[in-house]
Amino acid sequence: MTIAEWCILGAVLLYLLTLAPIKALGFRDFRNSAPRDPEFYSVPVRARALGAHLNGIETFPFFAASVILAEFKAAPQDLVNSLAVAFLVIRLAFVITYIGDRPTTRSVLWSLGFFVNVAIFLAPIF
Repeated sequence: MTIAEWCILGAVLLYLLTLAPIKALGFRDFRNSAPRDPEFYSVPVRARALGAHLNGIETFPFFAASVILAEFKAAPQDLVNSLAVAFLVIRLAFVITYIGDRPTTRSVLWSLGFFVNVAIFLAPIF
């Protein structure tokens, strides 16, 4: 498996693990029988973690499709690997800034991640 393919798994784990610490830290308030209870996410940091989680779900399909397409179309593997790692690092920074309530930095990182993803998608051209 390529590094880029491992980054697909990394992207899934990142968006899943975005909520795990929030649920663990709020264990007294979190009810596993109602994991989407809006009351639990009324605390601002929890709401931001949920937002980062949902954004990870939203960005994942384009990332996965871009990596698969780039590899299927025989794009330079080193380029695809480098861009996939960059995307994952940017997404991690995005999650940190989202939870940390840094909206401007978060938006810049989201845009940068999107452009990296577009570069992966267009990598077969190179």
